[in-house]
Amino acid sequence: MAVARVTEISATSPESFEDAVKQGIDRANQTLRHVRSAWIKEQQVNLDEGRIVEYQVNMLITFVLEEGATSGSM
Repeated sequence: MAVARVTEISATSPESFEDAVKQGIDRANQTLRHVRSAWIKEQQVNLDEGRIVEYQVNMLITFVLEEGATSGSM
């Protein structure tokens, strides 16, 4: 039996939404083990004087808890 946990993260990129997603997933994989999926919850752009300067995504990352892990472990 597998038990998963979901955490929300935000990632940005000056290049594109796709790059922001990649940056977020890459960073999640550095911290979390057994990452299984990412759901893109929101997308927005940050502007400076009307010009896009940054793409931002908020995403839900799902990862499977290790056997014997407590609720505080990641």
